[in-house]
Amino acid sequence: MQFSELPLHKSILKAVATERFHTATKVQEKAIPLVLNKKNIIVSAQTGTGKTAAFALPIIQLLLEKQEGEEEAKKIKSLIITPTRELAIQILENFKSFSKHTTLANTAVFGGVSLEPQKEILAKGVDVLVATPGRLIDLQMQGNIDLSTVEILVLDEADLMLDMGFIADVKKIEALCPKKKQTLLFSATIPEKIDQLANRILKNPIKIEINPEETTAKNIGQLLYYLPKKNKTDLCLHLLRHTLNGKIIIFRRTKLGVDKLEKSLLKNDYKVTSIHGDKTQAIRNKAIEDFKNKKANILIATDVAARGIDITNVDVIINFDISNIPETYVHRIGRTGRAGKSGIALSFCSPDENSYIKLIESLIEKPIKVITDHPYIINPPKHRKKQPNTISKNKKGRKSEASKKKKKRWY
Repeated sequence: MQFSELPLHKSILKAVATERFHTATKVQEKAIPLVLNKKNIIVSAQTGTGKTAAFALPIIQLLLEKQEGEEEAKKIKSLIITPTRELAIQILENFKSFSKHTTLANTAVFGGVSLEPQKEILAKGVDVLVATPGRLIDLQMQGNIDLSTVEILVLDEADLMLDMGFIADVKKIEALCPKKKQTLLFSATIPEKIDQLANRILKNPIKIEINPEETTAKNIGQLLYYLPKKNKTDLCLHLLRHTLNGKIIIFRRTKLGVDKLEKSLLKNDYKVTSIHGDKTQAIRNKAIEDFKNKKANILIATDVAARGIDITNVDVIINFDISNIPETYVHRIGRTGRAGKSGIALSFCSPDENSYIKLIESLIEKPIKVITDHPYIINPPKHRKKQPNTISKNKKGRKSEASKKKKKRWY
C-alpha cells in the first residue's frame, strides 16, 4: 500500500514524501487505518518494521482534524511513553519531520539533562509530548505537566519498559490521564505481564502481530561463524580487514565487553564509537551523531542502549555475543536490509552459545548458513548435522527425514 492511498492530510503526505517514504510497511498498513478510526490497539512487531510512523502519522492526522476551528492554548493531547532517552529523541525527530508543514508543537522530556529548558518549553504549550517515565513523573509532581487533556496515549517498547522496571510508573501515568482516551501499545514481544497490563488499561483492543520470521527480511544475508570465544576479536579484525566495509553495528552483551572491543578496534586505527548505559547522555548522543554523520563507521553497543535508535543505511550487523533471547537477534539484524536495501548479519558463536543458536533458528524457522572459510573454525555442534546448510551432492532431490516431517523446504 502506498502512503498516498491512506486518508492522510496533504501536509503529512508532503512531509512523508520528503523523507522518501512511499510504500507503507506491514505494521503501518495494518495500524494506521485502525488508529484513524480511534481504535485501541496492541501491536507486536520488531525493531525496523516502521512502528514509530505507524502511530505518529495517524496521531498527527487526528490532531489536525481536531485543530481545525480551534484557537485555544496548546495542551497535551497526545502522550508517548518510551523507556529510554535515545528512543524519546528518536520519536520526537519523527514527529517533527512528519508534522513540519503543520502548526503542531512537539517536545520530549527525559532524564540526564537539565529540567529547566524542558519546563520552559512545556510552559509555552505542546500538542504532542514524548517522555520517559521517570522524568515525566518528576515534572508532573512539580506541577509542570497536566495530563488531564490527553486524548491519545502511546506505550512504546512496552516489553523493554517491563525489563527496565518501569511498569509501576506506567500504571501511575496512565491513571493520571483521562479514563476516556485512545490507547496504543507497541511491543516487540507480549510477555504475560505486558498482556496483563494491556487487559487492565485497554478497552476492547485490536491485536496486530507482525511475525518475527516476516521481519527477518529476505534481503538480509544471515551468516554464522563457529569459533573459540578467545578468537572473537581476532575474527572481527580479520573480517574488517578483508571482507567488511560500510556502516557496521557490533552488538556485545555487556558494557565491559563494549569498552574492551572499542579499545582493540581503536588500537587498530578503525573509526569506532560506542554506546552503553554507563555513558552520559551527551556522550551517547555524540556517538550516535558521529555514526550517522560517518565520522565513525563502526558503532559498538549493548542491546538496551541501542534499542529503538533509528539509524538508516546500516550495511552490516555483527552479533559478537549471541543473545540468549532469540527475539533480540531479530531486533539486532532488523537494523540492516531496510527500505529494500540488502544487508549482512554475522553471528560469532562460541561453544557455550550453541543452545542460543538453536533457539534463534527455531524462532526464525530456518537454519543460519554456517561459514567455514575463516582462520578460527571449530566443528559445529552435533545438532547442526541434522540440519543441512547445503544441498547434498550425493543425494540429489532426496529430502531428509526432518524435512519430510515438517513438509517445509529449508533452502
